[in-house]
Amino acid sequence: MKNAMRACVAALLLAANVWAQNGGGAVITPADNLVVEGVPAVPAALAEDVRRYTEYRTAGLSSWHPVRREMLIGTRFGDTPQVHLVRAPGGARTQLTFFPERATGAQFRPVTGDYFVFSKDVGGSEFFQLYRQDMATGDVTLLTDGKSRNVGALWSYSGRWLAYGSTRRNGRDVDIYLVNPSDPKTTRMLLQVEGGGWGALDFSPDDKRLLAQEYVSANESYVWSVDTQTGAKTPVTPKGGAEKVHYGGAQFSKDGRGFYTTTDRESEFHRLAYVDLATGQHTYLTSDIKWDVDSFALSPDGRTVAFVTNEDGVDRLHLLDTKTRRERPAPKLPVGLLGGLEWHENGRDLGFTFTSARSPADVYSVDVQTGKVERWTESETGGLNVSNLPEPRLVRWQSFDGRQISGFLYMPPAGKFAGPRPVIINIHGGPEGQALPSFLGRNNYFLY
Repeated sequence: MKNAMRACVAALLLAANVWAQNGGGAVITPADNLVVEGVPAVPAALAEDVRRYTEYRTAGLSSWHPVRREMLIGTRFGDTPQVHLVRAPGGARTQLTFFPERATGAQFRPVTGDYFVFSKDVGGSEFFQLYRQDMATGDVTLLTDGKSRNVGALWSYSGRWLAYGSTRRNGRDVDIYLVNPSDPKTTRMLLQVEGGGWGALDFSPDDKRLLAQEYVSANESYVWSVDTQTGAKTPVTPKGGAEKVHYGGAQFSKDGRGFYTTTDRESEFHRLAYVDLATGQHTYLTSDIKWDVDSFALSPDGRTVAFVTNEDGVDRLHLLDTKTRRERPAPKLPVGLLGGLEWHENGRDLGFTFTSARSPADVYSVDVQTGKVERWTESETGGLNVSNLPEPRLVRWQSFDGRQISGFLYMPPAGKFAGPRPVIINIHGGPEGQALPSFLGRNNYFLY
């Protein structure tokens, strides 16, 4: 998003210079808190003309219904994103929450789906509170204290418990709490910690244990097993070694004897790994893939791990058979970014959010047995004809120190202009912060 905004501002300034050479008119006046030096005035008429290029919508998958083939999504039809229900691919979006503030992170209660839990703050304060909304009545109930910051809500598989992190104790440290959302009075602190980097990752299939992450930095984190009755915690990943190691999430295996995770332990890249809880042994499952595994999700039956690799800034979907520990065929998706993996309880529908250079974020699903891909939402793009937007071209070159660098090149349409034209070069960090081929329709218009 930051890349798109920088490019949009630069393109506006280029267009404003051209406009200024051809006359004058009303201009946009920056707010008093913005210091502007050496920037030409942006015409009000130009800002109005490009308004539609900044008003496209997006949609993201929040939760599958545990029984029906329906889902909760987050999308915006007014000023803020709200929770919507979609009952079929391409179906209407039925709005369920109506607040002036954004409502996010909606999750159906497992097993029954009779209500969902969501997060909301007030006035952008980021002091998020958790709420329960009943599907039958629409009644909304506050689950947290209304004052602290509450994050990372996670359901147990039985649908009885919800774990979350909260600063309730002292306003600073993020302890882990448990609550039965059917009765907010059941709230209790499970784990008292120091720092703000703790969070719940996954319940064991029998609800007796909880995997929790201690996040220190992008290069260092640890996984702990927590007894959900006593709160006693045990480290399940090595700690104190000479080299810092990062673990990116964790999910119990179906039998509860181990867990899947991603880690850069003993590797330049984040690999998908299985960790045996009894021995601590790490079995690396994607060593043949020389790219980072960014995310993964284990199917409800425990037979398949879906995971996403970042291959030169392009996301690729993979499917791994947990019995043979070999990959099985996965559908080939267009060039773009894929996230929010979530399995339906039927074990064959894998939902995800996908965005590309010609499409803002929308919700899709794939039937892993047949390979059929279905689009659940189609977000509006402010009147843009997205088929005219250029597809990014992956290019590579060698840097001054002999390293291979990659990037995405967006070319203007052939034959539209003759002679030189302005070019935006957007340098974006690396390797952790590499550029991604996301939806940039808002600024392509100005570069032609």
